[in-house]
Parts: sequence; structure tokens; C-alpha cells
Amino acid sequence: MPELMPAIFLGHGNPMNAISTNSYTESWRRIGAQITKPKAILAISAHWYVPETSVTISSMPKTIHDFGGFPPELYRVQYPAPGDPQLARRVQQLLAPLPVNLDDSWGLDHGTWSVLVHVYPKAEIPVVQLSINETEPASFHFELGKKLAPLRNEGVLVVGSGNLVHNLHTYAWGRHLPEPYDWAVKFESEARQMMLAGDFEPLVRYERLGPEAKLSIPTPDHYLPLLYVLATRQPGESITFPVEGIDGGSISMLSVCVGG
Repeated sequence: MPELMPAIFLGHGNPMNAISTNSYTESWRRIGAQITKPKAILAISAHWYVPETSVTISSMPKTIHDFGGFPPELYRVQYPAPGDPQLARRVQQLLAPLPVNLDDSWGLDHGTWSVLVHVYPKAEIPVVQLSINETEPASFHFELGKKLAPLRNEGVLVVGSGNLVHNLHTYAWGRHLPEPYDWAVKFESEARQMMLAGDFEPLVRYERLGPEAKLSIPTPDHYLPLLYVLATRQPGESITFPVEGIDGGSISMLSVCVGG
């Protein structure tokens, strides 16, 4: 039997992390060195948030610089990982009867490559991206994650990329780094306790968790990738947090590893 791969949610934060060396990027490199090398990666990124469910089919996905106002060197970064059309079709099969488009126009957006450039800097592992259907509720995405769980038995690393707490309106862009906001710390702490207890239902129904959750998740795009990863958990599997920290007061850099 193949080894059961972990599944991991990575808090990607500021795109500048792609070309930075800091505690977060060093932790991402350690993750790549410590876990079993996957056959392929299925990435669910906050930045492919569209009104449909699609999966990348390209054998050579392009590097997408989907941001503005950053230094020229960030736009020069390329992450030339190959695609994996066979994996894309396997995802389509697992999610049936849900219609899943095979998309050759998207590529790897910065939610994926800004972390993978550190986790797997050689870019030799094939990567496929799955879109997040913006028209569907959180429960829909959690159920998709359950359907994708068999990939972990097939040598595939399921990676969610977003941020547990992601409030750009309160983020300290270019200012002295403030202490984390109380509401961000409280929501992250409560979410961690739920994850450690295996109590995922309140996290799926996060809108009911009160004012701290509303401030932490003003839009669901950066939060939903976490639910995909949690949904792949098998009974008795551990949950660990290999990366911690709150950046700019309101962006949680927490990583969540299921199994491994």
C-alpha cells in the first residue's frame, strides 16, 4: 500500500514572501524537506475564485502574477512546474457527478507558487490547481474535500493556500508591524482548538461563530482552502501547526497539517 500523504493548508500572506527569507519561508522549506516527496500536488488556492468548478489540464501551466503594485523582481519569478493531465482527470472522476471543467487557460497563481517556490524550489513536482466555486456555500467545499481524500493514498499532496484570518482593510501595509488584533488572536485560537478536537462542523458554519469570525473572514476566498484540507482527515489522524504567526496585525500565517 502506498504511504498516506499528509494534507496541508499553508497561510501564504503577502506575495513578497515569494522572494523573501523570513521565519515563514524557512518553515515552508522545512515542510518540503520533512514530508514524503509527493508524486504530484493538487493545489486549492484562494486566488482562483470563480463561478464554476474547474481543474487545470495544461501539461506546462504558466506562472500567473495576479497582483499589482509590487517590485519588478516579483514579476520576474517563474515557477515552471509541469502539470499533470492524468491527475486533472482523476479529480474530475472523484468529483463526479459534479461538472468539472478541464481548463487550459489558467495556470499557477501566486497562492500556489509563492509558497511552493520555497516548499519545492526545484519545481520538479507536477502541480494541478482546482478552482473554488464562489457561488457555493462552505458546506459544498467541505464535501468536495471529502471526495478528494482518496488522492492522499495515491501519492498526491493536497495543498490548500489562503489564510485563516485575512482582513486586508486592517492590514499594516508598509507601516510598523502592530501587535495582532485581539479579534484575530481570539478567532485563530478558537479555530485551532476546534481543529485539534476534530470538531469541524462549527468551522464549516463559520458565519455563526460571532464577531471575531466576521472580522477574520470578511470574504470566504482565503478561508475555504482550509476546509478542503480538513475534510481529507482520516479517523485518528493528528493535526499539527508547522507555521505560526500573525502578519501585519490581521493576516494569520498559520499552517495546518493533517497527518504526516
